[in-house]
Amino acid sequence: IRAFNKEEDEKEKFEKENETLTDAQKFVGRISGLMNPLTYIIVNGGIIALIYVGAVRVDIGDLTQGEVVALINYMSQILVELVKLANLIITVTKAVACGNRIESVLKITPEMENGSLKWENAAGAGEAAVPVVEFSDVSLTYKGAGAESLTGLSFRVEKGQTIGIIGGTGSGKSSLVNLIPRFYDATKGEVKIFGKNIKEYDLESLRGHIGVVLQKAVLFKGTIEENLKWGNESAAAEDLEEALTISQSKEFVDAKAGRLEFRVEQGGRNLSGGQKQRLTIARALVRKPDILILDDSASALDFATDAALRGAIRGMKEQPTVFIVSQRAASIQYADQIIVLDDGEMAGVGTHAELLANCPAYQEIYYSQFPKEVGVNV
Repeated sequence: IRAFNKEEDEKEKFEKENETLTDAQKFVGRISGLMNPLTYIIVNGGIIALIYVGAVRVDIGDLTQGEVVALINYMSQILVELVKLANLIITVTKAVACGNRIESVLKITPEMENGSLKWENAAGAGEAAVPVVEFSDVSLTYKGAGAESLTGLSFRVEKGQTIGIIGGTGSGKSSLVNLIPRFYDATKGEVKIFGKNIKEYDLESLRGHIGVVLQKAVLFKGTIEENLKWGNESAAAEDLEEALTISQSKEFVDAKAGRLEFRVEQGGRNLSGGQKQRLTIARALVRKPDILILDDSASALDFATDAALRGAIRGMKEQPTVFIVSQRAASIQYADQIIVLDDGEMAGVGTHAELLANCPAYQEIYYSQFPKEVGVNV
């Protein structure tokens, strides 16, 4: 509605900007077109004046004929160089404008300062009682936004736990998980990993131990193996096979000609939605992350495959801490802890049974997907 309602305004704005650009280009074009003729007129006029005055001076004996010819040659050389300069003026002007733009870009400093703490040091020094992830009264306001996207979130996540995040469209689910790999910084409160503020971490070290699977499955042109190794370039063949098995990709990969050498088209056009999602999950698993974030990344999978995927992830020997963002209650109902978001605020937190008994927002979502009789028995 927003896009099409503003269509006429956008057309008018586009035409206005194009007219301004066209007028400027026409003005510059006229100047450029006049430069060469004017240069020739001025220099040739100078030569005419030189010949006239030179003839008079030669006649009275002030100059020799050779000196006049030399002056005319100098004027001809000046003409050539002036023509070159006239042709360069537009190019030089564009170059100056481009240089100024590059300079302004290079002067921009990142708002997000990089820390120095390495993941290994923080994880090794952390006590057993220290949670892997902790949100302390966290709020987030995007730059230029009028209102907060997240407000006052507080929860703790222990190592190896599975955390389900559910809520309506626009409730802030993706915003919450984007704070963990520090794609954004909280505007209020603190996000802690192993008891340390996330701002203290070196970004490369932090993100090297976090696997993120986004809502939109993105694959690159190349073989399946090349796509999987995007998660870890040095991954061994066994690691790739393990990732394929856990992500429930092995079945369809085995059916492809060449298996891991099967060519994926740009964007994964020659794969189904579910196959693309499973391969992106496998790519994240290849790096063996300590924290795995699945941001509504199983929406194209059937319930049986989704359940098998979650079961396989729970059985991983590395025991990663898993965040599952989903619109499906079935995908998160067996999580150790479920966070229910409503318009950026935490409407409830607890297990499936606790929320079903005490959280109206969770009840509304759950019973919209399952018959109420089944919910009572659960």
